[in-house]
Amino acid sequence: MFKNVFASGFLVRTAHTVLTWSVALVLFLHDTDLRKQEENGELLQPVLFVLLVLASVLLYFAVSLMDPGFILSDNEMKFTCGLSEEQQEMIPQTSKALKQRRCGYCLLQQPMRAKHCQTCKRCVRRYDHHCPWIENCVGERNHRWFILYLWVQLGALLWGFHFAWSGFSYAPTWKSWLQQNGFLLAAFCLVAVFSVVVILLLGCHLYLVSCNTTTWEFMSRHRISYLKHCGTDENPFDQGTIRNLWSFFCVCHTVVWEKVYFREGSDPV
Repeated sequence: MFKNVFASGFLVRTAHTVLTWSVALVLFLHDTDLRKQEENGELLQPVLFVLLVLASVLLYFAVSLMDPGFILSDNEMKFTCGLSEEQQEMIPQTSKALKQRRCGYCLLQQPMRAKHCQTCKRCVRRYDHHCPWIENCVGERNHRWFILYLWVQLGALLWGFHFAWSGFSYAPTWKSWLQQNGFLLAAFCLVAVFSVVVILLLGCHLYLVSCNTTTWEFMSRHRISYLKHCGTDENPFDQGTIRNLWSFFCVCHTVVWEKVYFREGSDPV
């Protein structure tokens, strides 16, 4: 893990961490409700806010450094326990013919819904997208953690937005107002922009999860071999909103998507 910390995403992760704590520091240094409560000895909200920011940073690093579901080579499988059984489970027990795909870049056999990431140079199970914000792919193993991180980050941002708004002080002229509130205004704008971005991201991902589709499948279904022959509104992996959400958030084992794709009653081309 420590090797990954100092990999290509080191600058992005450092910038995210420094920016997060810098905004939090500005909220504590200015005359916001956060500082007033701290000065009055009312420490509950300040402590909870710091813990929420800390949780968002820890989740950020967890998602950023986590294996998103990389497909291992034969040599890697020899040194990893239990993957031989998992590899056997990836072969669906179905009477319908299934043509195994092989990646054109790393030449590994890809299970259904996997894709090769040009940035990571690895194939990822249930590939969703490569996120430059976390400098990692979002895939089968870290997608739910990515959404949890968005929830926690949104909570911290909205709370920070409230505290920043409470800290603006009056001044007779614009120049003096900017001198008094310049840093707080910068923090307020950053929090506002990131709040909008996180809300849009979270809304999009929750919608896609409820439909049991991925960002890659949604954007490129006309180029994906197992989807391009399906109708516009047809999704062979959709099992209903409730079951889709349950499977995504509550089922932790590897899903054999070939079995879902060729389930009884489906007729994919």
